[in-house]
Formats: sequence, structure tokens, C-alpha cells
Amino acid sequence: MEDLLYVIPANSPREEIVRLLKAHPEIKFVSLVGIDLAGNDTDEKIPMRIFLKDMDDFYNGTAVQTDGSSVVLTGIAILNNAKVDMPIDPEANWFVDYNLEHFDEETGKPVGTLRIPSFLIHDGKRVDSRAILKDTLVYLKKELLQMFKEHPHVSGLEHIDGSKIVDFQFTSATELEFWVKTPLEETNVEELSASQVMQEQYWQRTHGAVRTALEQAVMLLDRYGLQVEMGHKEVGGLKAQIDESGKMTHVCEQIEIDWRFSDALQAADNELIVRTMVREVFRENGLEVNFKAKPMIGLAGNGEHTHFCIAAVMDDGKVHNLFTPQDMKKDYLSAVGYGAIMGLLKNYEVINPFVSATNDSLNRLKPGFEAPVCIVTSLGYTPEIPSRNRTILAGLIRDMGNPYATRFELRACNPYSNIYLVLSAVYSAVLDGVKTAVHHTTQELLAELSKEAGAEGFYLEKDRAYRSEVDVFEDYTDNERSRLFGAPPATVWENMQGFDNYAEKVAAITVGGALRPQIIEAFKAGALLRWKTELISRIIPENRDIVRKAKEVQATFVTDQDSYNWNKINGIRSYLAKDSIDEKSLFTLLIKALNEGDYAAASSLQVEMYDKIEELKSLYDAYVKNMI
Repeated sequence: MEDLLYVIPANSPREEIVRLLKAHPEIKFVSLVGIDLAGNDTDEKIPMRIFLKDMDDFYNGTAVQTDGSSVVLTGIAILNNAKVDMPIDPEANWFVDYNLEHFDEETGKPVGTLRIPSFLIHDGKRVDSRAILKDTLVYLKKELLQMFKEHPHVSGLEHIDGSKIVDFQFTSATELEFWVKTPLEETNVEELSASQVMQEQYWQRTHGAVRTALEQAVMLLDRYGLQVEMGHKEVGGLKAQIDESGKMTHVCEQIEIDWRFSDALQAADNELIVRTMVREVFRENGLEVNFKAKPMIGLAGNGEHTHFCIAAVMDDGKVHNLFTPQDMKKDYLSAVGYGAIMGLLKNYEVINPFVSATNDSLNRLKPGFEAPVCIVTSLGYTPEIPSRNRTILAGLIRDMGNPYATRFELRACNPYSNIYLVLSAVYSAVLDGVKTAVHHTTQELLAELSKEAGAEGFYLEKDRAYRSEVDVFEDYTDNERSRLFGAPPATVWENMQGFDNYAEKVAAITVGGALRPQIIEAFKAGALLRWKTELISRIIPENRDIVRKAKEVQATFVTDQDSYNWNKINGIRSYLAKDSIDEKSLFTLLIKALNEGDYAAASSLQVEMYDKIEELKSLYDAYVKNMI
């Protein structure tokens, strides 16, 4: 496979693109990749001959149109106004997706599809996630250039003359976690939980098909130029078994793959190709891959820690990390770095909806699994000792020997977070904080970030604390966490309420005009529609099955404890799922509230449903184990 074409670099001349495609006739199709507001990517099979013939039309957006009502542009592309144009983006890498199950007879090579990042334009406006991120970064560059022109000397960046900055680099990177299992085999959650607590899997050696697939995935991603830095086992998993034919069975392991950072837009594009290639490679090895945030309740979920940084390009070509202070032994951060993290934390209530927009994502963000639930950061006990606190929302990462490595890691994202919109909101919030921070010294900013709840601040909210160097799960009670750092949303509806409850914070992330109110309303409407639909069509039916399976056990010897347990179990079963003329079950009340648009009531009922289901499962497990 070494003679295949895997990537056409960004900004390649059209003549070079034509030459490469003609030299690789195995690439039979073109697919324009637009990203809707839910993070879904479009995919088509356009014959290569059409692309080569009408290349100019593809560039200007007249070659391909789509029905916008078929993608998630809720309230924007409606049935009587649904036409969406799809111009291509020449400033991003174009990847080739090869079908290893379909070989071209003439060349003997797998048939390839050139996936070209594209935009979605409706009524003359760009409405897709890629465009929102791209336009946001354009706005940030303009604002930062003006800011440094007016404030060329910033605390902690005394070695940089801001008036000589000519450009900025917005760098980002994501880490992908996923579960791998043998298809159709049931998972023993109790055994997996024990293995997780005993830390039997983290960093262990991979075996058999999992090892082969991981090695193949890493090698393949390198061919796409992603410069993979590591692939390893994560905390979750079990030791597989071997059947009589020597094949591995009962595979259930958690894997992580990390690759090199890139500019923010390319980093988001890279994530798409990584998910696609990982899934294909593991499938070729007879394994199923799951990128859901919380595929199994009670076990470690899949995170996608997202790193971000800003660097300045000087007129002499030198590049400086704007988060890194001149003296790393004296300061944790420059004023720009402090402003960045304060902007993120202050405005996180309107960033979180983009990070966690599904039932699945919120299932992951609960205490006990190193997934962050509090709006809080960690810097480290001293500037010379970098923090490794894994219980906070966004942590500072530093390398005393490498000033270019200073960055923040947002730990709440999952593999299905719409990373384009997440980064758009994050960088907009960062700008909000930086514009205040440049007027203060690093000492003043450290005091602001470290202030106690109840203390007045010049930027951060009075009643909140924003920094913790201890374990926020173990060293605070639930009430203390909520009081100091804010109560986390429990449902999608609660999370989306951030857009309604924090107008000033919405203004901070929409000021650039790309992530505009229309986009936010469309995103919110789409998220709530999916929340409602999933509850009615999937989650409640799945929970009904749990209720039905909790049946009375017929045994020759039944104790009073067994009778007590069954009566309690049956009471919960009836409360959840059994209607009468006068009393309606929780399931029925939840469906009614959703259908009537009473989302506040539905949200409360959803939380109660989850609690009752977990109580039922726990009681029934104890009941069955006591039977002989």
C-alpha cells in the first residue's frame, strides 16, 4: 500500500491536484465533507471524471448542492427553503479514504474516495461547523492584532514587542479514547468494574487481534501525515479468552490514540479521519469499536481531552507561545495565558452545551471516573512543579524545558463532541478573558484566578472559586463542590439552559459574528430534538426491558429477606412502568412531558428515572445472588 496517495496537502495548486489524481486512477470518487451543527459529516460518491471536468464549479460552490433539511441545520434549512451550496476548502488537507473490500480491476489497488473538506452555505451565509470555526479564528486574529498594537507590552511577555506581531497560530490537539470488543458478545460489567478498580489494564501489553489492529491503525494514520505519538491501553478492559481454534473471544478493552497537534481547524478535520480509519482497521480485524462517551454505565467512559494554545508569529519569522511567561520559574503563565483560562472558566456555562449535547455525554460526566464535573482549573503548587491534577475541568500543561509546550487541556470533551463548535466557543471565550488580562500584571491575575468564593474580583464572579490543587472529588463534599464551582447540569435540557440564563456569556462567544445567535438557537433546537427523540424511542424502551427482566425467582427456599427484596423491587417496577386509571407510571409521565414540551418537568423526571433504574438494578442483583 506504499504507492497509494493518502493526502493532498492544503493549498496545493490546482495543476498539482490534477496531476496527482491522474497519476492515481484508483481514486474513483470525490466526496464533499460538510459538517452540520450536530458534528455529522456529509459523504457522497461523485465520479472523479465530474470533479476533474468541473473543478472550477466545485471551488466556487455551484457544482454540488444538497437538501439542507436532510442534515442538522434545525430552523435554518427548512423544507420550503432547504437548498444548501457546498464549496470546497482548498486551505485544508484532503484525505483519501480507501475501500479495502473493493479493489479496482485495472490497477489492482483498493478503490479510493477523495474526501474534500467543504462548507455549507444557506441564503448566502455559511452555516456549517467548519465555517464557524474558520470564521471565528479570522476574527480572533484581527482582534488580537489590534489589541497588541494598542498594548505592545504585556505582563509576562516582556521579551516580546507586540507591535511586531504579524500573525497568530491557534494550535489544538485531541486525544481519542474508544472501547474495542468482540461483536455480539455480552459484556460482564461487574467483572470489568473490578478490573478497572484494580487497575489491571492501564498501560498493559495488547495481545492478538487488538494488538494487530492498534499497530495497523497507528501505521495507517502516519501515512496520512498525522504523526501519531502514542497508542496504548486505557483503564478499562478485561483479559480476552482464546477458543478452540486459537481465536480471541470476549475481547473488551479500552484504547487511546494520540497524534500531533495542528492548527485548530485542521485538528478538527484530523479527528474525523482518525475516527473513520480506526473503525475500519479494527473492523477488518473482526473487532467492534465504540466511540460513545459512556457506552457502559458503571465503567470508564471515552474522553477526548482537547488541548489549545495561541502563538504569535513575529515580523522576523520567530514564533512565541503567548501562554508561556518570560520566566517560567517565576510565573505559571503570561497575562495572555491567565486571560485564556479565566475566559474559559468564566464563560463555561455557554461552552458546555457544545461539549456535552447528548444523554450519553452527560452520563460520562459524573464523579468517580476522572471525568470533570466542576468549572475549576489547576496550575500546580509552584511554577517549578507542573500540575497533574486530573480531577479538574481544564488543566495547565507545562514543560520547563520546552516553552512551546505550554497549553491548556479541556478534559470534558468526548469523541462525539462537535469539536469545531467547541473550539469556536473556547477561543471566543479566551479572547474575552485576554482583553481584560492585558491590563493587569501576572501577580494580579494569579490572585484573581486563585481568589476564594465570596471575594470580589475584577473579572471572575464573586461567589465562585476557580482554582483547586487538590482532588475535587475526594476533598470536597457534593454541596461544597456545587457551592464553590457551580452545580453541573444533569440533563441535556439543563445544559442548554445555559444559553438562556447567561446572556452576557452568550455575548462573549458570539461577538465575532460566526458563532451567532441564529447558530446557537439552531444548535440548541437540534440538541433538544435529539434528546427528546432518544428518550422516547431508545432510552425508555431500554429501561422497560430492564424492568421486564427483573422477574421474581422461583426457589424452593425463600427467606424473609428474599420476600422483602422482591416486594421492594416490584414496587419500583410498578412505579417506573405500570399505569393504572388513577396513577400513571414515571415512564408515561416522562413521555407526556416530552410530547407536551414541558422540558423542565421532563428533565426532572429523567433524573428520577435514572436513579430508580440504578436502584432497581442494584436491588435485583442482590436479590438474585441470595437465591439458591
